[in-house]
Amino acid sequence: MDISLLLDHVEEPLLAALFGLLVGAVFGVAAQRSSFCLRAATVEFARGKIGPKLAIWLLAFSTAVIWVQGAQMLGLFRADEARMMAVAGSWSGAVIGGLMFGVGMVLARGCSGRLLVLAASGNLRSVVSGMIFAVVAQMSLHGLLAPARQALAGLWVTPSGRNVDLIAVLSLPPASGFVIGIGIAAFALWLALRNHIGARALVFASGVGFAVALGWVLTFALSQQAFQPGAVTSATFSGPSANTLMFFLTPDSVLGFDIGLVPGVFLGAFVAAAWAGELKLQGFEGEGQMRRSMAGAALMGFGAMLAGGCAIGAGVTGGSIFVATALLALLCMWIGAVITDFVVDQAGVQVQE
Repeated sequence: MDISLLLDHVEEPLLAALFGLLVGAVFGVAAQRSSFCLRAATVEFARGKIGPKLAIWLLAFSTAVIWVQGAQMLGLFRADEARMMAVAGSWSGAVIGGLMFGVGMVLARGCSGRLLVLAASGNLRSVVSGMIFAVVAQMSLHGLLAPARQALAGLWVTPSGRNVDLIAVLSLPPASGFVIGIGIAAFALWLALRNHIGARALVFASGVGFAVALGWVLTFALSQQAFQPGAVTSATFSGPSANTLMFFLTPDSVLGFDIGLVPGVFLGAFVAAAWAGELKLQGFEGEGQMRRSMAGAALMGFGAMLAGGCAIGAGVTGGSIFVATALLALLCMWIGAVITDFVVDQAGVQVQE
């Protein structure tokens, strides 16, 4: 993908931020209109139902795999140069952080990406939770919680200073990732038809996966052609949330993909919600919900940084290139969410009854 003409007219940091803004806007529109949410899918699964929420999530995930693996087959992207593949991964961080994130997203009633989308439609609970998530993520990255994160992440790391590519480790053919994506997409479509999900929701769910692929391709192209190569990355909301927060708080901040991504998601989700007439101010339903949401956001902030990504960053973006620790983190997010829903929500309902 040739972006040399753009580089002739736009400075590299600004172009990276504009790429982030574009990817974020596509993600925001698609996620808002499809109600894409890992927490909703896990809760549905925890309650013994293989239904529409899971179908939407699986379709978004599978289309991300298909688009990304297809781009790699066409030479538009190389997974081995992705930031999360080029650094050592943490098995211990994936397990502990993934479990923490799963617990947190059930308590907060949404993962970090979903909270940002809901905040754009006027959900003040999500605004507060999202701010707490960003602050704790920053504290875990460079602040008071950084030593604890580093200690836990260092308990068990991947060898050779790089993460593990499952396709390569299992000695599978290069096209295997694409075929796996097709298989998951076929199951997701069958599940969608079974649950009478309309074509519009399916298109927007696929748009979530497309946004992830778009991010990989654009940042890869920029890294190959820019004078000062940047990180090859895509949609995630742990590091970018922390970086965006500090961008507006410190005077010497610089532009980059992360700085455009978060505002882009907010803008895209806001426009989509306004177009659909779904803008509405909503607050906490009570003191108990406030405490629960704040605790959940804090758990997600630390858990995402420890796991190497959030439900989107590890679960979809990392999963689309078969990063082993990302997929392990995703599995642990599911486990943490299912257990929390069973212990906190389902058991709570039974007690009340």
